[in-house]
Amino acid sequence: MKLINRTMTTLLACLMVLGLNAQERGITIDQLFHDYELQSERAPKLQWMQGGDRYTLWEKGTEGYDLIQYHTEKQTSKVLIEAKELIPQGEEKPLRIEQYSWSADERKVLLFTNSKRVWRSNTKGDYYVFDLDSRRLKQLGKALPSSSLMFAKFSPDNSQVAYVSDFNLYVEDYRNGEIRQLTTDGTSKVINGTFDWAYEEELACRDGFRWSPDGKKIAFWQIDASNTKTFYMINNTDSIYASLIPLQYPKVGEAPSAAKVGTVTVESAEIQWVDLPGDPSQHYLPRMQWHENDLLITQLNRKQNTLKLWRKKEGAQPTLLYTEKDQAWVDVIHTDLTASWVVDDMPVVDKGQAVLKTNETDGWRHLYKINLNDGAQTLFSPGEYDLARMYTMDQKQKYMYVNASPKNNTQRYLYRLSLDGKGTLKRMTPAAYEGVNVYNVSPNGKYAVHTHTSANSPATIQLIRTKDHRSIANLVDNNELKEKLIALKMPKATFFKVTTEEGIEMDGRIVKPVDFDPNKKYPVLFYVYGEPWGQTAVDDWSMRSLWERMLVQKGYIAITMDNRGTPTLKGREWRKSIYRKVGILNARDQAMAAKEVLKWDFIDEDRVAVWGWSGGGSMTLNLMFQYPEIYKTGMSIAPVANQLTYDNIYQERYMGLPSENKEDFIAGSPVTHAKGLQGNLLLVHGTGDDNVHYQNAEMVINELIKHNKQFQMMAYPNRSHGIWEGANTSRHLFTLLTQYLENHVKAGGVERPEAMKN
Repeated sequence: MKLINRTMTTLLACLMVLGLNAQERGITIDQLFHDYELQSERAPKLQWMQGGDRYTLWEKGTEGYDLIQYHTEKQTSKVLIEAKELIPQGEEKPLRIEQYSWSADERKVLLFTNSKRVWRSNTKGDYYVFDLDSRRLKQLGKALPSSSLMFAKFSPDNSQVAYVSDFNLYVEDYRNGEIRQLTTDGTSKVINGTFDWAYEEELACRDGFRWSPDGKKIAFWQIDASNTKTFYMINNTDSIYASLIPLQYPKVGEAPSAAKVGTVTVESAEIQWVDLPGDPSQHYLPRMQWHENDLLITQLNRKQNTLKLWRKKEGAQPTLLYTEKDQAWVDVIHTDLTASWVVDDMPVVDKGQAVLKTNETDGWRHLYKINLNDGAQTLFSPGEYDLARMYTMDQKQKYMYVNASPKNNTQRYLYRLSLDGKGTLKRMTPAAYEGVNVYNVSPNGKYAVHTHTSANSPATIQLIRTKDHRSIANLVDNNELKEKLIALKMPKATFFKVTTEEGIEMDGRIVKPVDFDPNKKYPVLFYVYGEPWGQTAVDDWSMRSLWERMLVQKGYIAITMDNRGTPTLKGREWRKSIYRKVGILNARDQAMAAKEVLKWDFIDEDRVAVWGWSGGGSMTLNLMFQYPEIYKTGMSIAPVANQLTYDNIYQERYMGLPSENKEDFIAGSPVTHAKGLQGNLLLVHGTGDDNVHYQNAEMVINELIKHNKQFQMMAYPNRSHGIWEGANTSRHLFTLLTQYLENHVKAGGVERPEAMKN
């Protein structure tokens, strides 16, 4: 018996040790990028109905996913469509629905499936209509190639569906299957109803047509890329002979694709083009919407520092309503934590006599009312603060729901903005939800899906009533993930501010080891981006921060800071001071802030690493090359090494035109400073990167070779800018980054000499 007890005691002790070791092991690469154990649960794809009084969700049933309708306030539900009703004739399984939309009468639903990728997003596919009255499922565009339809939309009277296929616009009567082709000149160079690569990437333009309110006409964009030069990527792995992948890509200094807007009469296919002033190949037309029977068209000049709003009435020439100018650039899409890709129409107010729009003419991003008759402006949000984005108005149009954070640039909250001219701003997000709060507000403004996250907690998602932020239903709690994180002894993130010797105050986020010892010196890993397209020192949750916390568990300190030029809510001057100085001003801000951080007793100035991706990859190179006395090890992923190789819309927006100031492009490019490399450098790039071309890697490699600078390089065949395609790619990449750090930066704290004396 004693022997048995002794054996049991030994076994229990072993189990306890194994359990302890499992916890002490912390986060692993496999958990993050192989088993994906630590992924947050995402928000369900909710669609509002009846203005928001009801909504629909796909939920798993006995035979597949059923479409369920919920009463928003009461939370009662009913099945609208059963999975078995979505089995096409001759098939055995229901359609896999990727997106869906409702007809205006909400008796028909448009279903998108079998999609194919077009650059960043899967925007080509097949469309079906399901009729709730007849219970019939019918495929659209059967005579057209499979998975070729784009952006299908019901007509206002619910009888027809318009879509794009092979660069032409079509209308189909879904009841009898009659298809009418409305444009006939579409090719890979003459693009109707959608956009070229640059418009999609830099202006968030994909869906390129709009039904008129009466359903008699369709307004659409035509992009003429005939004079846009082709960039070729090379596929070396799918065959024993290489194949070329052509890409219409207007690089810096090249003229934009010519753009124009037209209206086509559905019945006759007659097209009328809108005659806007100026050379179509020297402007951009990033936004267009119907207002009653008129068109409102936004026009940007080539330098993107002058925005004009035109009103086109039927049978008349366009009239100029509004002009906005800036010494740097005018924002059309606001890149923010809450809405980097959302493209909203301008809300119409005053019984159709005015629209709402943001601008920065007084130094802050404020909301203005623009009179559609005379262009007069009325300020609705006075004060020294920025709006992050507009959501929607309440039913009586007394308030606009907006996202902002006047007191903390690292966070975001829901506010209610009075439209009575007083500009009263009332915070609606309760104090308990500290961090970043994003909302999907219903069209009637009564309800919203609220997503809350913070730097130390994954997302919780709930359905709320906007007027009092009362929770109606919990949609996602991520409790299982939170329990795993507790078991993994997750290091906590905190926030700080640092002021450089030049007087620039920057927000920062820092993660220290759980067993942090102030008497030790730790290696530091800086994560950087630093361009106008992204903010990093934010109070939110991300997979990137999980990998960094894995490194913190190994003995690093992780820091990220936001320099001038990043889209923080600090006013126009902060955001646009980077104009013509990308690669110079932002790199200096980062280096000077790092210089202050290195004064902290617990930071080891001999073990300083930096990494970044895309613009952050460019920043990493510039920091390694321009400030080698600070940064000892760098990992640069998919960087723009030469600004003259990037696309014209992005680079010219922030740098001007190379015909006027080419020297600024050269000064801000990492290749110019490559001879300054002294530390350890890892360069990573995908050879199939359609965004930042692989030629950037080759250009900086050549420059490093010329100056006999040693470095390491990893090319990922045929991977795009995100370097995720193909089996095991993400796991391989982050294993590479981890091992590179471990080989070149000794992890863990070491006793400070002065601490040892004490």
